[in-house]
Amino acid sequence: MTEPAVTPPPGCPAHAGATPLYGPRFQTDPGQLYRELRATHGPVAPVELAGGVPAWLVIGYRELQMVTGQPQLFGRDSTRWNAWETIPEDWPLKPMMAPVPSILYAEGEEHVRRSRAVTDALAAVDPYELRKHAEEIADRLIDEFAGRGEADLVAEYAHRMPLLVICRLFGLSEEQAPVLIDGLLTMLDGGPDAPAGAQRLLGVMLELVQEKAEHPGNDIATAMLQHEAGLSHDEIMRDLRVILIAGHQPSSYWISNALRLMLTDERFAASLSGGRRSISQALNEALWEDTPTQIFAGRWATRDTRLAGQRIAAGDMVLLGFAGANADPSVRQPDGSPAEGNRAHMSYSYGEHGCPFPAQEAAEVIATTAIEVLLDRLPDLRLAVAEHALVWRPSAWVRGLMALPVSFTAGYHA
Repeated sequence: MTEPAVTPPPGCPAHAGATPLYGPRFQTDPGQLYRELRATHGPVAPVELAGGVPAWLVIGYRELQMVTGQPQLFGRDSTRWNAWETIPEDWPLKPMMAPVPSILYAEGEEHVRRSRAVTDALAAVDPYELRKHAEEIADRLIDEFAGRGEADLVAEYAHRMPLLVICRLFGLSEEQAPVLIDGLLTMLDGGPDAPAGAQRLLGVMLELVQEKAEHPGNDIATAMLQHEAGLSHDEIMRDLRVILIAGHQPSSYWISNALRLMLTDERFAASLSGGRRSISQALNEALWEDTPTQIFAGRWATRDTRLAGQRIAAGDMVLLGFAGANADPSVRQPDGSPAEGNRAHMSYSYGEHGCPFPAQEAAEVIATTAIEVLLDRLPDLRLAVAEHALVWRPSAWVRGLMALPVSFTAGYHA
């Protein structure tokens, strides 16, 4: 439980020996790191981000529900962060938590107003049309590499397919997709070019809003412009960027992580020859075992408190450890596996800032369609390298492969 706490005095070693959420060890096997953190600190652990920036990582399932379900105690507005004065302007992770006026950081009535516009715009998407668009785009992308007998399913498929679908839903042209992919990955990797990547995304969204204000269409951008919430162009621009990031990155890595599982785990071998039930199982298991958003930044304590025995000072950053919470022994089978069909993972977060249900439905349609079409077209798909040769992205936030090289029988696959 949370309870009042006394702010530690200056020099208190609350974060002495904090575990870094970066480097080869974290990149290669974060699951082992979460287990060690749980054994040493319990469900809330002291960690540090790049540059030695301190934070608290919540890896307990119940504790994560508490943090995301108590906005009065753990707020979303990052302006209350007590470390801002020490953060350099060029800190590479700054774009992920800089206080900007978007739905992501809004609280109270302002969040309700903006959330209603976003949720209604997403709910208006016809799931049958969405699936049709997804199938058309998946087929077209597969056409580009089907004749080669080999492909990288991350760069050539999983990254592109959801984004092209989202472009169509937004009313964007497909020619803008490469700029969006580059900006997204640059920002999420948290390197020195991350701020520039974030600005590129905003630029595209601003052009889109201006275009749809003059030429409305049957798309999400137009729906938000016409919504009764009366959002300004600047508000819509920023909230569209949130939808883009939240819609593309999890869907992209959900597809590639599920495909990796299906290509490396013999339990899913039947699905490679047309089994539909196994695809659903693989997608669900991927959310439990390799959830695309493994850590999210975050929440900021509104006052001094305690959480799972840790003293959390007012303004401390609290990171949401979705992957760690999904691995919490309290919600797993005795052998460590999730119960079949169990969808109570934390991959969509929880509480008022959790992923809206229409967005969850759309993500599942996109991911399921992507894998179904791929396996229909390329039934003899196989991994082209040893499993241990696969490399994960060097990001504290996402869990996704740099590449997923595969081979198959070359030629046209109808």
